[in-house]
Amino acid sequence: VTYSDAITILRNSKPNKKKKFQFPIDEWGADLQSEHERYLVEKHFKCPVILFDYPANIKAFYMRLNDDGKTVRALDVLFPGIGEIVGGSQREERYEVLKEKIKTMGIDEKELWWYLDLRKFGTAVHSGFGLGFERLVQFTTGMGNIRDVIPYPRTPQNAEF
Repeated sequence: VTYSDAITILRNSKPNKKKKFQFPIDEWGADLQSEHERYLVEKHFKCPVILFDYPANIKAFYMRLNDDGKTVRALDVLFPGIGEIVGGSQREERYEVLKEKIKTMGIDEKELWWYLDLRKFGTAVHSGFGLGFERLVQFTTGMGNIRDVIPYPRTPQNAEF
């Protein structure tokens, strides 16, 4: 499902029309919150959903700009009961486009000289993603709280060993 289609669904949803969302969806370009992601997978589609083609202005500078000039090749995989479990994108390989995006986002080009050099001297088209391991374990085990599936305790004095 494209981001644009998801926004249309959310804008026309009962929770949005009745002002039940904490963050109402008023316009295209809004950053989706967990309440929106959960509505899409739990109420509207009733299954996992892949959202793609997000607005460029709400995503990272390194995501590849689509031909429309306003969206990027990014995706999120959303699961019922959890929300986003995977996030990924194709990386911007075009040097001049990358430089312009850095400038447009108000980032100091000098801080990213090393990243620009990776593209300046040639690169391959490539993508990347991140998987929330604990979220995957939570989904596969059916646990209700992510704290119950963290493999290593993250609070001092909380390990039973």
